[in-house]
Amino acid sequence: MTEETTITVDVDGTPVSAVYSRPADAAGTIVVAHGAGAGMEHPFMSGFTRAMHDEGFAALRFNFPYREAKRRFPDRPPVAIATWRAAMAVAVERAAAAGAGGEPIWASGKSFGGRMASMAVAEGMTAAGLVYLGYPLHPPGRPEKARDEHLPGVTVPMLFLQGRNDPFATPNEQLDEVVARIGPTATLDWIDGANHSFEVKGAKRPAAEIGASLAPRVAAFLRAHPSAD
Repeated sequence: MTEETTITVDVDGTPVSAVYSRPADAAGTIVVAHGAGAGMEHPFMSGFTRAMHDEGFAALRFNFPYREAKRRFPDRPPVAIATWRAAMAVAVERAAAAGAGGEPIWASGKSFGGRMASMAVAEGMTAAGLVYLGYPLHPPGRPEKARDEHLPGVTVPMLFLQGRNDPFATPNEQLDEVVARIGPTATLDWIDGANHSFEVKGAKRPAAEIGASLAPRVAAFLRAHPSAD
């Protein structure tokens, strides 16, 4: 069983909840943010971070302030980016306290959480790299409203894990083109049949199991890019 510690992250005076776990001899830390419609307590989130712990990585998942306050609508980018910076700072502190100062600290997120991480890195936040668990390239049915203008300027390694049936990345060729434009630092890993929640029609699984199933792909990518930023 993964040993987890509930902690608090201070976001410019506003406390938000977080959960941290660290295996022995961790290969690095992955910090994970939730999507717009569910918080860090969602089984997909806990399943993924616990599986990353089992893969040998420390994991920190956290809430954005709107979720902590039980509000429905996501925080605006300035607040979300400030939250990301605060969570990453806590991850760095935790690694240092464990005698692993300087280890790679990765930023990851489901949909909204991943996009906000990319914006934070584009604005100067330090991260070893980025892992997107379903990048929301555009609103469903609105491919002309692409949210990609900042991505070519991000130079750290990036992994896009994306379902082929994700309405936030349809047509698939649009994300193919974005990743090609970013260049060799970006890797796109399509999952056949999966939607935005990585559910596959005809293969019903609990959300925790779905989240956990992504961990081996992510861990392999992190191990292939071991250097801290």
